[in-house]
Amino acid sequence: MLTISSALETIDILSAQTLHSTGVWKPYAILTHCAQSVECSILGYPIQQPDIYKATVVKLAFSIFSYLGSMKHTLDEPFPGAPELDNAGDVKKALVRLRKAYIDFANYSGPLAPHFTYGSLSKEDYARAHVMHLNNHLEGIKEYSV
Repeated sequence: MLTISSALETIDILSAQTLHSTGVWKPYAILTHCAQSVECSILGYPIQQPDIYKATVVKLAFSIFSYLGSMKHTLDEPFPGAPELDNAGDVKKALVRLRKAYIDFANYSGPLAPHFTYGSLSKEDYARAHVMHLNNHLEGIKEYSV
């Protein structure tokens, strides 16, 4: 399910695990990147892609992702203008930040900022995008029970 509730359940499960990554980014960077994305849907993304790009290729891509219920993208590429990610931070703090970002998003009732690539999204579409984004990044994390 691509809901904020399902994302929060996943975060709870991850919080009880020792996490290791399979790629360039360590779990702290992955989780921080996902939190930044959710936060930016409220605060605004630092840099937007050109409108023609958002209105053509990416609009089709988002429609396909949404239909399939999953996305695939480069797992070690920050969004344009995002603060540099630290690979060595505290994973538990990153999980707390990610949880807070999802809760803040769920409780937010104001206008949402355009996504840097997808453009204007409804709250429901944004929620789906955020959860698909998280799920895609979690493919790069191996979990080990504590």
